[in-house]
Amino acid sequence: MGRRGRLRVLLGAAPGVGKTYDMLAEGHRLLGEGKDVVIAIVETHGRSATTRMTEGLPILPRRSVEHLGVVLEEMDLEGALARAPEIALVDELAHTNAPGSRHQKRWQDVEDLLDAGIDVISTLNIQHIESLNDVVEQITGVPQQETVPDRFLRRATNVEVVDLAPQALRDRLTGGYVYPAERVDAALSNYFRLGNLTALRELALLWLADEVDHALRDYRAEHGIASTWEARERVVVALTGGPEGMTLMRRGARIAARSGGGEIIAVHVSSHDGLRVADPASLAQQRALVEELGGTFAQVVGEDIPSALVEYARSVNATQLVLGASRRGRLSAALTGPGIGATVIRESGDIDVHIVNHPAAGGRYTLPRLGGALTMRRRVLGAVTALLGGPALTWLLISARNEQSITTEVLAYQLLVVVVALIGGLWPALFAAVLSGITLDFFFIEPFLTITIDEASHAQALILYVIVAVLVSVVVDLAARRTRAARRAAAESELIQAIAGSVLQGSNAIQALVDRTREAFRLRATVVRSTTAIIAAAGDTDGALPSTTLDLGEGATLELYGPDLRASDRRLLSVVTAQISAVLEHQRLQEAAEKIEPIAASDRVRGALLSALSHDLRRPLAAATAAVGGLRASGPALSPTDRQELLETAGESLTALSSLLTDLLDVSRLQAKALRITTQPTDPADAIAPALDELQLGPLDVELALDHQGAHVAIDVVLLQRVLVNVLLNAQRFSPPNAPVRVATSTFAHRVEIRIADHGIGVDDERKDAIFTPFQRLGDTDNSAGLGLGLALSKGFIESMHGTLTPEDTPGGGLTMVISLPMVEPPTTSTEAES
Repeated sequence: MGRRGRLRVLLGAAPGVGKTYDMLAEGHRLLGEGKDVVIAIVETHGRSATTRMTEGLPILPRRSVEHLGVVLEEMDLEGALARAPEIALVDELAHTNAPGSRHQKRWQDVEDLLDAGIDVISTLNIQHIESLNDVVEQITGVPQQETVPDRFLRRATNVEVVDLAPQALRDRLTGGYVYPAERVDAALSNYFRLGNLTALRELALLWLADEVDHALRDYRAEHGIASTWEARERVVVALTGGPEGMTLMRRGARIAARSGGGEIIAVHVSSHDGLRVADPASLAQQRALVEELGGTFAQVVGEDIPSALVEYARSVNATQLVLGASRRGRLSAALTGPGIGATVIRESGDIDVHIVNHPAAGGRYTLPRLGGALTMRRRVLGAVTALLGGPALTWLLISARNEQSITTEVLAYQLLVVVVALIGGLWPALFAAVLSGITLDFFFIEPFLTITIDEASHAQALILYVIVAVLVSVVVDLAARRTRAARRAAAESELIQAIAGSVLQGSNAIQALVDRTREAFRLRATVVRSTTAIIAAAGDTDGALPSTTLDLGEGATLELYGPDLRASDRRLLSVVTAQISAVLEHQRLQEAAEKIEPIAASDRVRGALLSALSHDLRRPLAAATAAVGGLRASGPALSPTDRQELLETAGESLTALSSLLTDLLDVSRLQAKALRITTQPTDPADAIAPALDELQLGPLDVELALDHQGAHVAIDVVLLQRVLVNVLLNAQRFSPPNAPVRVATSTFAHRVEIRIADHGIGVDDERKDAIFTPFQRLGDTDNSAGLGLGLALSKGFIESMHGTLTPEDTPGGGLTMVISLPMVEPPTTSTEAES
């Protein structure tokens, strides 16, 4: 079997970044080096620069396919295989072939070329990668039907990102270098939004970075390379959830910063059964700090902490590993062996290990804690077993005693000690061991019925009993401790999950927290109380006093009615309390903002109204007054022409005054949220046509391109008509002569967009938000423009119908106002209802 061809893919964030151009430029370079290069298929999309790049390169004839009366041109796979060039240039890897082709997808054609030993250079956009399809749809709102499997793309010899800054790409669209002029408006407003392009660019770069990491790990695995390659500094910080975590994170961040562009990763190791439980509040706080420092957080599972840490550090190609000094004391370390730090240093190899001291590091001679985990009931049961089982066993052994039975008697008492240890733990087992040793010496070792230790073996036996009791008790205590920890961890996890679920589902956050707190801690009642009233409550207090009262700040308290909580319960309760305090603070801030906003809005409107009354209303009022005064003073001496001119001036001024007062009233209603709106499913064309008629705009004044395909929106037709009139007036006012205003409609991401574009002077980016401010006019010098309320009112009207009004640059210069409204189902006709 011959050599498989190599695949090189030029990956772009969006159409128009220059992938095809770069592919053709590479083809010219390789042709100049004497390589046999042909264009198997290239899509120029009418771009003159791309078309010019095809000149001078051999081009394979395309294959024509007729489908449903339409002739489609596809790559001639058989012709390419017969021609067998060294390198084939294949554009648009994700393309779907016409029906009747050998393969459904073009990438499958490329597979055949590669199998034939032909090298292929191809192009692909990030939205066509199969694993990213859903992510891209969330970003752009456009589903992609043409995709390339990740498994195929990862087999490529080279994947290179053809990068172009989002604004530069939009400039290329505006200049007409990507799409024809008639498609530019829709492209800029839909797929090629600045936010979309930025997100897609980040996605492409992240995908390539991830692919580089995969390739590096695969190479090291294939070549058996276990050492760290310091391509860049990666600092892994081990977190236990203890108080030293914040210190370790900051130290790790400083180490990464000193290397210039280093990466910091925090990792917490948990056991397979979830019994190694850290303080969830501390761990959450440390995770937040990791993200604030620009790092990432990972949680791995492993019983052997040192091995898990070193294995994870190697998997991410870490160069530094930061651990905290042990919190154990010297005596505890002597009894339990070397700590995690010493083991990590021994196993780390070429990874640098930093042991960081901290205030929580262990004391010099602190003992390990030996607190039992068994319940009092089990301890009592163990003591009772020792008290009753000892005499019963003694009676049984005495009745069967002979000269050779001493071994059986010793093992029987040892079995009793083990049973008591399994039931009651350490102290009952020690009691049973001592009692068994004394009983054995008293009844079964000569001289009988005396307690004497004449031989060292007797003392050794007693000591062995005690050692067996201690060892078994430690195992039993550890098992009980882990079982309780597991149950508690599950309960805490369920509580936190239930609280989060209640809040995310839209429930009242305070009430959800109160209900879950009462259930989790088995309380009779739980109450959140302010200084004046009960905010939330669960259960019945029965008039009793609370057993525990916790301060929530700002005079609020959490009252718990029921038994006193254990220390372990209070740890989780502190998390719940902090959550309640945060929710209360959020509610207080929201209430304060709601109270202040109407006052601030009223002040703004009041100041603007005073300014308008003193400036803009004075002009039409003065003109009307002067005209009426001239008519009254001149009387019959005034000529008919002058009289008519004065009457027209008075009429125009009073009409302008009426319009200004109407706009002022509408603005006041919008600010006070008193505007009454009645919406119903409507075709937006039903508002566009009346607006054009009102302004008496004909085909020479407006270019129509309605392409919303009968989609309906929920609107108040009268309000949308007023918005269109305002926006069209602005567009017509700034458009140069013989340059009609363009009114276009389209659908995008379940919304209908109405685009009104002019080719005037446009608006600078820093001024685009200011044009919607009431009483602002472009230039602020033309008094004929009125109060500057048109766009402010238009934006308010559109937002009251759950839409948006945004300004964009018109390709070639000018301003495009985009009205975006949510799409709704069209109303059902009576005929449809009857059927």
